[in-house]
Amino acid sequence: MVLLQMEAPRHSPVEFVARYYVYAKETERKTGIDARFILAQAALESGWGASAPGYLFFGIKAGPNTPGNRRQLVRTREVHATANKKFPEILSIKKMKSGKYEYIVRDWFRKYDTPEESFSDHARLLIGNERYAKALNEKHDPYRFAEAIAKAGYATHPFYATTLKNVIRMVEKYAPPGE
Repeated sequence: MVLLQMEAPRHSPVEFVARYYVYAKETERKTGIDARFILAQAALESGWGASAPGYLFFGIKAGPNTPGNRRQLVRTREVHATANKKFPEILSIKKMKSGKYEYIVRDWFRKYDTPEESFSDHARLLIGNERYAKALNEKHDPYRFAEAIAKAGYATHPFYATTLKNVIRMVEKYAPPGE
């Protein structure tokens, strides 16, 4: 999934890392999930902050029990195997060469008051969801963890792990020295 709604200024990679690395490092301290992975996933899911309305860095969908003040309707791209998926609002559906379908939709996502809330919620999702239990065995290696969470179905993009690993390399380039 790629959030398409542009409500915040896009940060350069160096600015994004400088601004949000502290949240990723704190999450690593609490969970053991490598900070480079966490920050790279935040950068990828939000377009380096450009598509992060309500600090929606990780593209976490709102569920039916998410309170109204903690949810927002956001334009996004989804890739699915069928042409009959349901969303609150479907803007377009296009069959791809792969045989899958690209959806441009508006769907419900979580909303946060601070970056820290977003990073903490993302950690709770990874740690508390049985879907990612096996992937957590790789949490200390950002590249292997990217492969594992993609395999577990974190996102619908067919090349999610490859793209995420490329972003991890960019994060490593700008991470504070000694990290």
